[in-house]
Parts: sequence; C-alpha cells; structure tokens
Amino acid sequence: MFGTFFPIFILFIFVVAVALIMIYLPELLAPKAKTRRKFLPYESGIIPETDARGKLPVKFYMIAILFIVFDLEIVFLYPWALILKELRWFAFIEMLIFIGILLLGYLYIIRKGALKWE
Repeated sequence: MFGTFFPIFILFIFVVAVALIMIYLPELLAPKAKTRRKFLPYESGIIPETDARGKLPVKFYMIAILFIVFDLEIVFLYPWALILKELRWFAFIEMLIFIGILLLGYLYIIRKGALKWE
C-alpha cells in the first residue's frame, strides 16, 4: 500500500518545497532599500490624488457577477451548436427555452435597476 502512494508522497513534498522556496527566496535575495523614488508613480507620471487601495462600490461587484453569469451561457451554446443537426427540433426547442429563461432573468435585473450605475 505504501509503495503505491510513495511517488505521490514524493511529489507532494516536492511541490511544498518549491512553493516555500518561491515564497521565501525573494525575501532573502531582493534588496530592501526603501527610497522615496520607489514610491513615485511608475509609468504614467501622474501623482495620485487618493489612495489606490480605496473601496469599490458594491454596484461594481454586482455588474461583474451578472456579467459572469450571463457570459457563461456561451459555455452551453457551443456544445448545443455542435449537436444541433443530430437532435434537430428537440435541441432547438430546448435552447429556445434556455434562452427564454435567461431573457426573463435579464429583464428582471433591468427592472430591479441592477445595471444602473448611479
């Protein structure tokens, strides 16, 4: 039993060792000088007016989540398009039902004002 899982155990030890090396080696080798020049803007040259780590409004996250949800429908459309000729009308009607449900969800979020950026 141990002989079967021994290669997996060795791989696990190797992965943990590489991860620890990748985390701690830069701390040991990188220069630690904190100069004023390091904290200046990098490429644009524009001095920021506020902290870059400010909080984003919840609306941003809502729209991002809704984009992901409605964008995932493409994952279902691609295999459907591949087997459409085999299943004929059954696949077509099923996809109409699926897109109808998505359309109802889209109309619902528009009515609730989830896409209004105010």
